[in-house]
Amino acid sequence: MDEAKHQRILEAATAVFVEHGYKDASVDEISRRADVAKGTIYLACESKADLLYQAVHRDLKAWGAQITRFVDPRMSAAEILTRMARNGPIYLAEHPLVRGLFSGALHGLLRDWTDRFEQLRTMGRADVAEVIRMGIRSGEFRADVDVEEFAAILQDLTHTGYVLYGDLWVKDPSVAVRRISGMMDLALNGLRKR
Repeated sequence: MDEAKHQRILEAATAVFVEHGYKDASVDEISRRADVAKGTIYLACESKADLLYQAVHRDLKAWGAQITRFVDPRMSAAEILTRMARNGPIYLAEHPLVRGLFSGALHGLLRDWTDRFEQLRTMGRADVAEVIRMGIRSGEFRADVDVEEFAAILQDLTHTGYVLYGDLWVKDPSVAVRRISGMMDLALNGLRKR
């Protein structure tokens, strides 16, 4: 299958999952919106659940590409991490499937996919971990930090905000940006050299 057709299917699937939810989303509707035969959908995925996974994966990869652009060697690692974190609520307001991944809503829908969804969350931590390493190499952050664990903690902090304030943050991402700035200040003070 050519990539353009596959992307069209994923775009249609994303729209249908967002509008109808996973359970009420139909492959017929997805094929209609993608302007492909229903059988073509199953050439692109193993199942409706796999189609959801691919749609979330696609959105998450796009976010990762966007976040990578924040890495600027002229900025401090703390500034980069803060910019990355502030971007989260804005991106998630526009990408409900990724928001569902981080809030845990997708885990409840597809309980047997917990490992696959955790792989996606791990993808999101990779850029954070690399910026922490950058801060350690530059001497900005302590060298004794467990990079992977701290990246996971930063992710947990922001995800907690998404879960607790998700609807409010979607309506007004500026509220989220302020809250996340405070979270990042607290977390980064633990990273900085004394």
